[in-house]
Amino acid sequence: MYALIALGYTMVYGIVRLINFAHGDVFMVGAFLAFYAVEKFHLPLPAVFAIAAGGAAFLAVVIERVAYRPLRHAPKIAALITAIGVSLFLEYFTALHQVFGPNYYAFPRPFQVVSLEIGGITVTNIQGVILVVALASLGALQYVVYRTKVGRGMRAVSHDAVTAGLMGVNVNGVISFTFGLGAALAGVGGVLYGIAYPQINTFMGVMPGLKAFTAAVLGGIGSIPGAFLGALIMGQSETMTTAYLSSTYRDGIAFVLLIAVLLWKPTGILGKARTEKV
Repeated sequence: MYALIALGYTMVYGIVRLINFAHGDVFMVGAFLAFYAVEKFHLPLPAVFAIAAGGAAFLAVVIERVAYRPLRHAPKIAALITAIGVSLFLEYFTALHQVFGPNYYAFPRPFQVVSLEIGGITVTNIQGVILVVALASLGALQYVVYRTKVGRGMRAVSHDAVTAGLMGVNVNGVISFTFGLGAALAGVGGVLYGIAYPQINTFMGVMPGLKAFTAAVLGGIGSIPGAFLGALIMGQSETMTTAYLSSTYRDGIAFVLLIAVLLWKPTGILGKARTEKV
């Protein structure tokens, strides 16, 4: 689940050099859309994934068009402050009773939980679904980026937006598509989160969003495989910390890892240093 959120961070940063701190709240909106799709309309799981991904993508495209595009050529600090403002707006606006409400909601699981013990390790079908969906999403993303025309445009804009525009690439369209694609993955992650931890609220995206950002930096922000690798390391570190030390340190280990990586290899495990041309 960290990987699905981290991929959105790393793609957006790779294209426009922006840390979209509202991304965790888009993840939250995806979870709520899935909740209503299951609770109110009793839709099958594929339709739930489609609604969550589509709704999150639409929200991200609107955010990019309204909040980020007018500041594209402004100082980076302005875009960063705007991203934090959009995040706070989404959290408190959706907490209104007229929207989602401030309460916790029990997320209805669309299937029964089945456990299987292998060599003393308990594995559930929920964990299997999360792994399969995450790997399938990563494979689909790799295909889009490296085997499609829009993916070629994404790589061109990431390398040099001005030159890409001169060569006929619709830069604004590519950036909007990148925001939407990353948000769709976050929406899928929101569904998986609701199934795995069946309780959601409007502030649920804060900590997963921060940890996914840390995972993206750990793996090398701007690198798609790096985001996935960083998320796996993050998840394993949290699990091992809980098992062998204490759950009290579970959240702290993420930021200890972030500090260590920034001191040891600021570009991340798979990241590459960019040469700034004058």
